[in-house]
Amino acid sequence: MKSGFVALAGRPNAGKSTLVNALVHEKVAIVSSKPQTTRSEIRGILTKEDYQIIFTDTPGIHKPKYRLETRMNKQAADVIQGVDLIYLVVDGSVPYKKGDEYVLNMVKNAHLPVFLILNKIDKMEKDRVIANLQSWQKRFAFAEYFPLSAKFGKSFDDLIRTTLKYLPEGDLLYPAEITSDDAEDFRIAELIREKVLQCTEEEVPHAAAVKIENKEFRRGACYIQALILVEKSSQKGIMIGKQGSMLKKIGSLARPEIEQLLGRKVYLELYVRVEEEWRSRDARITEYGYGGSSGEFEE
Repeated sequence: MKSGFVALAGRPNAGKSTLVNALVHEKVAIVSSKPQTTRSEIRGILTKEDYQIIFTDTPGIHKPKYRLETRMNKQAADVIQGVDLIYLVVDGSVPYKKGDEYVLNMVKNAHLPVFLILNKIDKMEKDRVIANLQSWQKRFAFAEYFPLSAKFGKSFDDLIRTTLKYLPEGDLLYPAEITSDDAEDFRIAELIREKVLQCTEEEVPHAAAVKIENKEFRRGACYIQALILVEKSSQKGIMIGKQGSMLKKIGSLARPEIEQLLGRKVYLELYVRVEEEWRSRDARITEYGYGGSSGEFEE
């Protein structure tokens, strides 16, 4: 059988997480319209009788302003070096920018086969898709080219078949029944953070982190206490909302998806705490599960 790793690289909002979810037929990575939604390496695992593909979603590569973002970029670069194949996912509906050049150089330096995934063609006319592909062909000799819509595509069979040609023969790398190797608490925290991203604006969603404080299974239900961390008191007020309205909204949106993940009734309690400048502190970034390993660090 074939088995191997495929890294998805690209700028923020290129659609990498949406594509991973579509390929493994399950929501393993959170998605939102806001950049920098993915903060850590996320693996989606597709297993069939004769193959297993581990798709690794990486944080969007961008110019960092905080220590968190520096670590996200480094993790994306590290992941790219340790796989069998790279998908460079680009948003074909927006112009080529300097950030695209930076990511392209990163994948070039990996010296691995690279597929160009020209995403969001649902937003483009056919002649623009062709012109876009021709433009990318001049920049690098990609192994394969795939124009697609990760959000609205109904079948990715051709992409899977072609991917298998580039993967080595091998045994199962993960149990056949799992679709993600992320810890359960992390997946729950990410579902809550996704709703924070959807419900809040400006700097608030980017300053938020989520940590599962307690999780208990009792009488066929799961009782979860989760902490939402922000960096300023003003952000805390927005996160709570008038008479707790924002917190209730976030909880009501997250709960059904957590129930689907756990397969049981969920009782969810959310709290908010201020943790000043946590995005610049290695210990906190690691504690909340973002940005990979930092190695040695100090508070």
